Order: sequence, then C-alpha cells, then structure tokens
Amino acid sequence: MSPFSRRGFLAASAATAASLMLPARVRAQSGRMSLTAATRTIDVRGKAATVWGLLDGAGRSGLVLDPDQAFAVDLTNALAEPTIIHWHGQIPDNAQDGVPDLPMPMLQPGESRAYDFAARPGTHWMHAHIPEHEMMLLAAPLVVRRAEDVAADRKEVTLFLHDFSFKPPAEVLAEITGGASMAGMDHGQMGQGGMDHSGMDMGGMGQGDMMAMPGMDGMAMDLNDYNFDAYLANDRTLDDPEVVPIDKGGRVLVRVINAAAATVFWIDTGALPGRLVAVDGEPVRPLPGSRFGVAMGQRLDIELDVPGEGGAFPILALREGAKERTGVILATPGAAVTRIAEMSEADHPAFSGDLAQEGALRAVTPLPERAPASQPMLMLGGTMMPYVWTINGQTWGSHVPVTAKSGDRVEIMFHNMSMMAHPMHLHGHAFQVVGVGMDRIAGAVRDTVHVPPMGMVTVAVDAGEAARWMLHCHHMPHLSTGMMTEFAVSA
Repeated sequence: MSPFSRRGFLAASAATAASLMLPARVRAQSGRMSLTAATRTIDVRGKAATVWGLLDGAGRSGLVLDPDQAFAVDLTNALAEPTIIHWHGQIPDNAQDGVPDLPMPMLQPGESRAYDFAARPGTHWMHAHIPEHEMMLLAAPLVVRRAEDVAADRKEVTLFLHDFSFKPPAEVLAEITGGASMAGMDHGQMGQGGMDHSGMDMGGMGQGDMMAMPGMDGMAMDLNDYNFDAYLANDRTLDDPEVVPIDKGGRVLVRVINAAAATVFWIDTGALPGRLVAVDGEPVRPLPGSRFGVAMGQRLDIELDVPGEGGAFPILALREGAKERTGVILATPGAAVTRIAEMSEADHPAFSGDLAQEGALRAVTPLPERAPASQPMLMLGGTMMPYVWTINGQTWGSHVPVTAKSGDRVEIMFHNMSMMAHPMHLHGHAFQVVGVGMDRIAGAVRDTVHVPPMGMVTVAVDAGEAARWMLHCHHMPHLSTGMMTEFAVSA
C-alpha cells in the first residue's frame, strides 16, 4: 500500500496543458521531474474535503530523490490563485528559495518555473510560503536519499503530519488572531512599515482549549491556541489509518515530518523502542527512546527493530497538552490490526516546556570550531491578547535584520520572553545548536529549532550567499501576525 495512495489526482488535461507552458529547452531535457500545485480531495472521517497538494508526474504527493541526484524540477501552478513553494531544508541559491517577491514573484495560475540546484540529503519537505496556503495542505515530503539509505536493509516509511480544519484557513486564522493576521503574508510589500495593532477587536478569538501548563516561576505556559477538526498522518486519521507492511525481524526507518500549522507532537513508537538517528535531515548520534518530540517544520528520522515474531505496531503522533492523536500502523504479514481510538485517556505531556531532548542531541558532523564574528540576541515576544508575536519587539516590515558578511560565523541567541514556544526556521542555511540555556553543547545541525517559553537556545551558522534570507517562527498563526525577520548577508 502506498503511503500516499489516498491523495488526490491531477486531471490529465491540466497536466498536458501545463507541460506545454514550459520552454522548449526545459521540455527537451532528460532526468527532470515535474511537480504540480493542484487541488485534491481527501477523506476525513467519511467526509470529503477539498485541499491542495504538491503532486509528482504520477499524481503522487511529494518527491524522492536518489543519492547525488540533482534537484531538477519543473513546478506548475494548477491552482486558481498565485502561490510559491519553499524547499524547506534545501539550500538553493536565493532566487530559488521560494519566498513571495524575495526576490521572485509568486507563480500565477497556469505558470511554470524551472528549479535547478544541488539537493541536500535527508528528510525534508516543501510547502507554500503563505500561511493560508500551507494550511490548505499545500505541502509534501521531499526526501533525498543517501548512499547509506540505499545500502541499508531496511524499510523506509514517511510519516507526514498535519492539523486540519474544515473551515477555510483565513477563517481559522481570524479566530485565532482576532483579525491581527497579515492577510496573505505578502513578504515583499510588507516592508513599507510596521503593523498598527491599535483598535483590534479581540472578541472573535477562538483559541481552543488554551492548554496552560506550569512554566518558570509559576507562570502559565500556553501550548495550544486552536482545536483543529482533525490531526492527519499521511492524510488519514486513526479511524482509517494507513497500514504499512513490514517484515518480521526487519528494520524500519520512519521519516517524520511535522507539516502542521500550529501543533507540536510527540512521536510514540510504542512496543518498538526506537533510535533517533537524524533531525532536520542531518545525522545525530543515536538517541534511544520510545517517545520523541517534534515541532512545526522539524523532521525526525527514527530507526526501529521489528521482533522476529512480528505483529502490528502503531506509530503514533500525540498532540502535546491534549488527548488527540494520529499515526500509522506497521504490520507484518498476517498480523491482527485493531482499531485505535483517536483520543488518549489523558492529556499528553508538554514537549515545549524544556530543552531536554535538544540538549541530548549531538551532531555526527558538527560545524568546524570557529570564533564568531558577531553574537546577536533575538528576543522572542508576544501576547495572546492582542494576538501579536514579535522578534526584538518588532513585526515584519518594521523589523531590524540580522546582518553578516558572507563566510562569517555568527552565533544567534534566541531568548524567548513569551509564554508560547517558537520553532525558529532559517532559510538557506543549516546551523548547529551550540547553547541550551547557559550551557555550551556540540548539539544537532538543523534548520529549525524549538525555543520553549522563557528559554534560550544559541545556534552557530556560517553565513552563505549574499542575499536576504528569511528567519521566522514556523507557527503559522504567529507568522501570519508578522513574527519574521531576515538574515541579511552581504558580500
């Protein structure tokens, strides 16, 4: 059974028309892959839902590249409105990064664009860089296999996680933000001035259960600000989960991608003790366990050993601070698969409350030791009422860029002074976690780090191409209110 067999399809006529829009030189090239942003239909608890997706030439969600295969992709927008795709975890030249008008404009309906760059190995993903579009599920896995993956005798399974609402994304954002959302997040045109937060009507806020957990100094930590209608694993809920065939006595690599808009999950491997072997596509020293946290935008590679007697093994994603869960079931031939309730008996604990997991990770290939040329601190702030989230007290448009010269080592300290956690993502670079709180570590190399309430994380990064690279919170309601700055690299 294909992990994405229930995903929607692209009409053949639309695909044919889109291919004719490509330049002749591109159509003539061999070895290129096609990707289409298209409307599709999924089933959520017996109810049809129209969503968007990124489909390959065979109508399947996402892309898988072989070792050393270049990212040579022709992207076509078959949607009725403009959009643009960001290659999360990849390091293309800035013009191909996929941020509206920075520097390339969005793809218009029917437009195609060719992308060509060296692919970065590992578990990555691709998604629209417009919050409402990402919440329409305009996202998909982007897996670049290593030679070791091909040589390994193990089954690879992708676990692609979403939170889902039957309501339009704009309505969901309005309920969460009380109207504070920057509609469309038109990054390029938002630089004309800051947001005016005065006079907000907060009466329409729909902030779910507002799960509050004890934080530092007895303050309340806000975990969840919206209750979505469903939590999806590979487009499915636990009332009809994907059942993945595996071998008795075999080994499985689960590639976890948290594509949710505003949900942090625990990955619970149940009866199969796991080893966390990579985060955000970069290998780490194996970290044993059966429960690992993953924030929005982050990825985990978890290796599992299947017992010789076989069986059915749920791999669950547990919503932090709540009872909801989703997942897939790994099953050996003939194993009895029983139904799993979508709700646990008790609330799952908070992952966002501390940095225990982050502090335990160690990179297999750390950055070379270098003295930093600068050590900027970014204060992460915000409030629930009004619903505004900031970096150094500013939202996008009135932001002050983090500056660096190409080739310089920069150490950025994220100091979260708010009571919500923030998964901070940097475009065009991979950084290493070198500080957790006041402790120095040789932590994981990654591109998205989760900063807990009142917590501090320091990352080291070597500034790359001279360009404007986005640096933002990957919580979509936070991003929609302008929680973004830029890493401005000069030559």
